[in-house]
Formats: sequence, structure tokens, C-alpha cells
Amino acid sequence: MKNATRNPWVTTIAVLVTTAAFIVPFAFVLLQAFKNQEEARLLEFSLPTTWHGWENLVEVFQARDYMMVRALFNSSVLTVGSVTLMVVCGALIGYVLQRRTSRLSPLVNLMVMAGLIIPPAVVPTVWTLQKLHLFKTLFGMILVEVAIGLAFCVILYRAFMSTIPRELDEAAILDGAGPIRLFFQVIFPLLKGVTITVIVVQSVFVFNDFTGPLYFLPGDENATVQLTLFNFQSQFATKWNLLFMNIFVITIPPLLLFMFFNKRIVEGMTAGSVKG
Repeated sequence: MKNATRNPWVTTIAVLVTTAAFIVPFAFVLLQAFKNQEEARLLEFSLPTTWHGWENLVEVFQARDYMMVRALFNSSVLTVGSVTLMVVCGALIGYVLQRRTSRLSPLVNLMVMAGLIIPPAVVPTVWTLQKLHLFKTLFGMILVEVAIGLAFCVILYRAFMSTIPRELDEAAILDGAGPIRLFFQVIFPLLKGVTITVIVVQSVFVFNDFTGPLYFLPGDENATVQLTLFNFQSQFATKWNLLFMNIFVITIPPLLLFMFFNKRIVEGMTAGSVKG
């Protein structure tokens, strides 16, 4: 394995595959976003004859009474609220599952795995949200996102928790720390690596979620960034230059998040696999 990673041919092929899979599509989107409507309609991989980036960007933000601004706000609230609950609940559940075993542990573990495998059912979820008066509300959508992503967070935290020695818990208890103080002041700060992984991965997932807000959060006032793509696409006409500029705008936040925390994501994922 070590020799394979040092082989320059393997490195070259990996770089070419990465370029083809990520850089080329992103460059295509960027080029179309800076063209006028006639050139973008051809969908050619070429430089624009005249650059219309600023005009397209302004038109994207002004469409449907500044729907993009509302969508960015709604997606930010949805992402921050959902990921915060996932981090707190996922860490607490993972800690309890790793430290305490009982006859109910296999059942709880089975439920966590089921949450990871079984896809969400739309109609029962809508019915439940309506009965709780949470349908078409951001709080209801936050709970749906937490329900979808919590199983992944619990598994990741539980695997990472096994690398923290139990003697640390015992020492804190001997010093007089209660359960809440033990977790939040002793254990939780040690979970920094996996917490960053959870924050980045789940933030990108929630921010880019298309089907969830489409089913559970309808309406222009509740629009999220992915639903703004409908502003420039219809059955009979599509403004390709504005559509690609819209895609470029909503790609920037998750792209920046990955660029800044890419190294931390790998560290968090590999640290949890050492003993898990």
C-alpha cells in the first residue's frame, strides 16, 4: 500500500480523476454563469465573448422580489439550528451508548442503524408535522433534518468515544463532577475533531438538501437556496445563464466550508476508526 501511494503514476491518475470529477464541472458552471442568455443556451465549454457576471448576479438576487436573500436566510437558520441539535444530541447519545451497556443496548443500537438505513417516509412525516402544527415552519423542518442526520452523528461520536479512556471519567467523578459537568467540561472538549467533522458534513448536507424543504417546507416565504433554482427553469423556457449563476452562488458557502476544514474532516473520520 505504501509503495502504491508513492508511485507517481498512481498519483497522476488520482489527480486527473479528481480534476475530471470536480474541477471540470465547476469550471463549466462558472463559464456559463458569466455568459449572456444566447451563448449560455448553447451549453458549450468555451469562454464568453462578453462577460456578464455582474448583471447575471444582480438579476439572480432580484428575481421574485429578492427571493434569494430570503432563501439564504432560511437556509442559514435551518443549517445552524439542525447541526447544533445534531452535535449536542449525537454526542450525548454516543457517550451513553459507549459507556453504559444494558439489555436495551442491542435494541437501541438496532434503532440507530435503522435510522441510518431506512429512508424517510414523506406522507407520515407530513401528517405528523400537521398534527403538531409544525408543517411549513422552520422549526418543523429542523426536527426533520435532525431525525435524518442524527444516526450518522451517533455512530461517529460513539466510535470516537471509545478512544477516550474511562479512567478520565472516574477521575472527574472523584473530583466531584456530576454527569452534566463531566460530559460538557471534561468529555465534550476532547471531541473537537469529530465535532468539526459532524459540523462540516451535516452543514453541507442540510444546506444542499432539496427534497426535504420541497416536501415539508413549501411556499415562497419558506424557500431555501436549492428551491431558488426553479426561478429560472420551466417546462418551456430556461434562462441558462441565470440558472448557472444561481448554482454558482449557492455552491460558494459549502465550498468555503470544505476548503477551510478539509484537513479536520479527515482527522475526525480517521481518529474515530482507530478503536471503533
